[in-house]
Amino acid sequence: MSKVLEESVDLSLSTRTVGDRTVVEVGGEIDVYTAPKLREQLVELVNEGNHHLVVDMERVDFLDSTGLGVLVGGLKRVRAQEGSLRLVCNQERILKIFRITGLTKVFPIHESVEEAIAATD
Repeated sequence: MSKVLEESVDLSLSTRTVGDRTVVEVGGEIDVYTAPKLREQLVELVNEGNHHLVVDMERVDFLDSTGLGVLVGGLKRVRAQEGSLRLVCNQERILKIFRITGLTKVFPIHESVEEAIAATD
């Protein structure tokens, strides 16, 4: 007899506006189960005219390839609108994923939200 266990969606999202930047605070795990929630949030923000995003990943515990794909998709979406997507990440285990995949060359990665907001494109 097999039993299917439902995965719990362990992802928190909140947004706030600072000047012309929209900060998306992400917490928990960005994986195959939770990434669609983040994708929906990014698509909605861009559709509403928010083209300069800062994704705060300081409270992210885990990131997989699906999560990376969502971030790359978000970057393509904002760039199509002459916008920007900056990441805030200071956790070595998450930064390592960006280095291994070569995405440190694609995403501007900052140590704090304040630094990301102050950066110019």
